Amino acid sequence: MRCSIRRGIITSVGIGFLWLLVTLKAPRETEDVQNVMAFKGQEDSYGKRKDVRLLEGWQNHTFQYIKTIQQRRKTWLTVGISVPRPDQSGLLYTLVSLFRASSEIEQKRLTVLVHLAHSDLTRLRETIAHISTLFSPQILSGKLLLIHALSDAYRTTDDTRKEAHGGEFYSKQNRDHAFLMSFAAKLSEYFLLLEDNVLCAPNFITHIHWKVDTMRSDPWVLLEFSNMGFLGKLFHSRDLPLLAHFLLLFYKEKPLDRLIPHFRTLLAQKNPILCRPFLFYHRFSYYTSNDSQKATPVRKKNPYGPDNPSAAIFTDMKVFDVHFPWKAYTLDESFFWTQNVSAGNHLTVILKHPANLSRVQVLTGTIVDGKHALEKGQVELGYDPEGMPQFCTSFALLGHLLEGQVNQEIFKSMGYDVSCVRLVVKANQVGGLIIRHIYLWEENPKDMEAAQSWR
Repeated sequence: MRCSIRRGIITSVGIGFLWLLVTLKAPRETEDVQNVMAFKGQEDSYGKRKDVRLLEGWQNHTFQYIKTIQQRRKTWLTVGISVPRPDQSGLLYTLVSLFRASSEIEQKRLTVLVHLAHSDLTRLRETIAHISTLFSPQILSGKLLLIHALSDAYRTTDDTRKEAHGGEFYSKQNRDHAFLMSFAAKLSEYFLLLEDNVLCAPNFITHIHWKVDTMRSDPWVLLEFSNMGFLGKLFHSRDLPLLAHFLLLFYKEKPLDRLIPHFRTLLAQKNPILCRPFLFYHRFSYYTSNDSQKATPVRKKNPYGPDNPSAAIFTDMKVFDVHFPWKAYTLDESFFWTQNVSAGNHLTVILKHPANLSRVQVLTGTIVDGKHALEKGQVELGYDPEGMPQFCTSFALLGHLLEGQVNQEIFKSMGYDVSCVRLVVKANQVGGLIIRHIYLWEENPKDMEAAQSWR
């Protein structure tokens, strides 16, 4: 048993030094950028035969590319994302959110580094082509970098299964992120770790910059701008080579979100530093399964969860170009963000068909500490819609917000034939406001759908 453990540690150390050599070594000669970007023989290295010369050629091109990238002007922040799946929709949504949530001035401080970590070459080409089409200005200006590790840089799947049965997902996850962090080490002063399928709060770079400034007199290793897994974790870039090496030493032991706290304590930061308001959220609800910590979107509807029938959303509050009003009505983790609301402002849900509601829940503010909640407001139910677009001609008070929330069961007489649900601001409020969720439960929704089909 001790011999096998010793062999495992020696193997891990060897892999660690190999990774650091491959990803951080600088070449002696520099070629033209176009030659650097031409990874000749890349497709052949994915075949069954393993030609050492092809791998060496790929390493040389990688060294040259890294040196070229490192010679560019450093930015203040690198946002790193590793994408383990061929599905590109979550990544595209995240990139859109990242750039839309940042002003032109903020983007001058920003580099976005994406590691396309899956091995499906056909899907990889499609993803690169799609990203290149949608984000060509960001790529040409150096704000967006795409990288990919060849399969030769990984141990085979069979070896992984033999040595880490049940931990295949997070062992690859850790190695993927070690590659990402090694590459990012000299791109900027700070490194922010995100996932794909993420929503970013407006001006998140300014918020992070302000927090870092306030922490100048206090030494830190890790600042956390989200309480979800490893999402929104900020590091000093100077610590990334050590973190990458740490992940490669213990890649089979625990998932990434459990290794990061260990790394933090090893570097003498005993307690986590949670920075509120949180700036990053998943687009979907996730659940965690045992020790694998594999994030899986909850696609099956909870039988006890809200119904949120088809509706249109209207508001007279300020609307920003990322967190739209309708996102407060979705069943995922998106939200509506606005600022400086006034008494009388409203967000109204107008149902496509009148519904018999049994319960209404309205949640405002951040998840953990309730910041940016609506301080004074009320929820009303509307009836008798008219006009085009429709609006309700009468409203009845359902309840006042308490600590930014309403969770109200509805009497049958009041919940019958509801056409609108309206959140109304009752006092001026300066600063940000997050309307996180508007949830509606129907009374026998299946019966209602059947009735609507006969109309």
